[in-house]
Amino acid sequence: MEWFNVFGLIFVTVIMIPNIIFAIKCKDGFDNKWNNKYVEIIEQLGRFGCFGFMIINIPGTWFGWWSDEALVLYLIVNVILVMFYCAVWVACFKKSSVFRALSLSIIPSVLFIFSGVMSRSVLLIISSLLFAPSHIIISYRNASCKINL
Repeated sequence: MEWFNVFGLIFVTVIMIPNIIFAIKCKDGFDNKWNNKYVEIIEQLGRFGCFGFMIINIPGTWFGWWSDEALVLYLIVNVILVMFYCAVWVACFKKSSVFRALSLSIIPSVLFIFSGVMSRSVLLIISSLLFAPSHIIISYRNASCKINL
């Protein structure tokens, strides 16, 4: 099943768990103070593209891992990134800060870009390059708005 990436599904699922818990426990936990509709649209397109293309490999746009070693490197690095992501969530669950905002936006951005490059997925690379800068800037702007108020 070359079209389905079970590892990508696991990584996406694990990084979504703390987000779902946060959404349930802190119903008013995220207040978007920086409204830029264009950047938000780009972020959402990139986000859903990243989620989808981490899991589904579209033939002709996905060329697979260079070697078995590249797959192992993909797995090791992504497990480490997911562990860091979850650790930041645990450590900073109730603390709103620029560190938390940047960590929780940079780590998945690196995960998606790295995964796209390692799996040679053109659509994942494009999606991650849309997602990363827009997600990081939105997260930073919202965190710095809260701190400056």
